[in-house]
Amino acid sequence: MLDAPLANQLEALLEKVTQPIELESSLDDGPKSKELADLLDQIAGMSGLVTHVRTGNDRRRPSFVIRRVGSDIEVQFAGIPLGHEFTSLVLALLQVGGHPSKEAAELLDQVRNLDGDLHFETYFSLSCQNCPDVVQALNVMCVVNPRIKHTAIEGSLFQDEVDARQVMAVPTVFLNGEPFGSGRMNLEQIVGKLDTGSAERTAAAISEKDPFDVLVVGGGPAGATAAIYASRKGIRTGVVSERFGGQVLDTMAIENFSSVPYTEGPKFAAELENHVRQYDVDIMNVQNAAKLTPAATEGGLVEIELENGARLLSRSVVLATGARWRSMNVPGENEYRNKGVTYCPHCDGPLFKGKRVAVIGGGNSGVEAAIDLAGVVAHVTLIEFDSVLRADEVLQRKLRSLPNVDIVVSALTTEVLGDGSKVTGLVYTDRTTDESHTVDLDGVFVQIGLLPNTDWLSGTVDLSPRGEIVIDAHGRTSVPGVFAAGDCTTVPFKQIIVAAGAGATAALSAFDHLIRTSSPAEVEETVPATV
Repeated sequence: MLDAPLANQLEALLEKVTQPIELESSLDDGPKSKELADLLDQIAGMSGLVTHVRTGNDRRRPSFVIRRVGSDIEVQFAGIPLGHEFTSLVLALLQVGGHPSKEAAELLDQVRNLDGDLHFETYFSLSCQNCPDVVQALNVMCVVNPRIKHTAIEGSLFQDEVDARQVMAVPTVFLNGEPFGSGRMNLEQIVGKLDTGSAERTAAAISEKDPFDVLVVGGGPAGATAAIYASRKGIRTGVVSERFGGQVLDTMAIENFSSVPYTEGPKFAAELENHVRQYDVDIMNVQNAAKLTPAATEGGLVEIELENGARLLSRSVVLATGARWRSMNVPGENEYRNKGVTYCPHCDGPLFKGKRVAVIGGGNSGVEAAIDLAGVVAHVTLIEFDSVLRADEVLQRKLRSLPNVDIVVSALTTEVLGDGSKVTGLVYTDRTTDESHTVDLDGVFVQIGLLPNTDWLSGTVDLSPRGEIVIDAHGRTSVPGVFAAGDCTTVPFKQIIVAAGAGATAALSAFDHLIRTSSPAEVEETVPATV
């Protein structure tokens, strides 16, 4: 089942298991059940502390429970957790088997103190890069607090169930049978939704922090690099981030970062965070900035107010808030978001197996999405506003060779249609004839580029007509002491490596600013002798 190198790695990891665990499978006569049974037999053969029994009677088949023998600690998978979920399987084996989680001790204490019986169900797809974060977080909760149960469900194997519950995006989480959330969530965010007092406690703790020398807003490649460069100067550095990694977390493959021939977004983001944590950087994750107040005097303190009401002060600020998926801004789009309207073909494509979908956008991302989806769904209609596709010619040739793809150009999408619970079609206008057309379909994949996350800065720093922060070659903005880097700025190329370089530039410029606006005594205290 597992190839030799992967099996050898797993066998070595299972040496960390200290408590006996049982894999209890629920199987039928289908090929997927045989595949799962072979996998579990292989795993059980790797450790004397792991056994596989086929006595399960769960209604979902194939499925299996990982249970610590003699305890109530268990996690459950319905399906075969390979692909992006293989790491979730490995971590579940280790943690149920007694190996401790690396999550912060205070966060795990919050989980232990959660009251009530909580049963989570998460629908995932093997191609989804966002799903493992949610699955792994909920599995950790099961291990720490036995009153919490979790079943991770491979949506493509349980299509009837997916249709009945109208799951049209992954990850989608239900709690005690009711919708709980969808999209990427980490343990801190999940606990925050359950522990209603945690936001107030967090805001109070953040507001008590001493002023920073450099405060970075954003945790993507630009923000992470800025934090590294600032901290290496020996100055007090903090990072405020909605989600560490930013848009990189949604990137399937990275093949153009120098010295790294190939990696995947979540792995790259994790390595960014690990690198930052090697330095004395105060990371405040799952926090959104809401307001920037410039320093009242030269060399004074800039204030950043967060959405939770917390306030932070810093002698300089680096804005690296990145960008988000651009919306069509048409009727029905928001109403049917995650109910047929989606922005990630890799994550949600398997949920539309055998159905009809549309892709909006004829650039590289749109054409690549249409190509990928054509191998899963019944039919793809690609809709492009321009009179021609803008994707690379090699991608266009591949797209035009597919028999289940229609290409519509010079088309303006005007409405997403639905029946109140899910998408049923869309309407577009032919820009050459002004005629309106309706397309019957089950899903709409929007791939029309990105928007900078700068709405909260309007009226504070100079923005371009596209909403990008205007910067000079040093990363300086129109506000003294405030610098910016990455996809939220006017830098001409939105690439990971460009953002990382811009983050370094902004941090070095911020340090230069601190030197020039400090008194001689302050400089002596701040700058290490090695600089």
